[in-house]
Amino acid sequence: MRKLKLQMQISMDGFVAGPNGELDWMVAEQDSKQLRILDDLTNSIDTILLGRKTAEIFSTHWEGVVENQKDSPEYPYAKIFVDTPKIVFSRTKKTIEGKNITINNSDLKSSVTTLKSQEGKDIVVYGGANFVSELISNQLIDELYLLVNPVSLGKGLSIFNDNFRYTLLNSTVGSNGILLNRYVIRS
Repeated sequence: MRKLKLQMQISMDGFVAGPNGELDWMVAEQDSKQLRILDDLTNSIDTILLGRKTAEIFSTHWEGVVENQKDSPEYPYAKIFVDTPKIVFSRTKKTIEGKNITINNSDLKSSVTTLKSQEGKDIVVYGGANFVSELISNQLIDELYLLVNPVSLGKGLSIFNDNFRYTLLNSTVGSNGILLNRYVIRS
């Protein structure tokens, strides 16, 4: 069975975005140890899940890098993001502009369970907050890669709305101050 893995930036006080979705507090992922872990994560997947709002922002950004910034240090990652099939979950939209995007308007829990039972590599989810929160509430995420930034926001958007216990599999401290923690939900 394929695993669903979450990769997400988070503040020390548990927020994944500011109150209005702000992401300007994030520290750049430039530590070589963390980049190796994230490369391994990226190489372990063949499908990306996204919520509608995140898909609209991310697809435009990464496709822009691929089309216009071939010398950017983001280019290799952007190329993978653009080329990898993306399933965007939306209750309202039937189409979203972008390459390799499929819209899913069906029941989240049954759709993700079906995806996980199919042949292939693992699946990664990048966000947003409400979408990830729903995946966590339905216990659909198998591994959480949380990049804890050395910042507190005081208030903002959280992905944790339910009481679950987690097991820490490993933790890596970066020279950039980010703590990359890898968790699984305890059975």
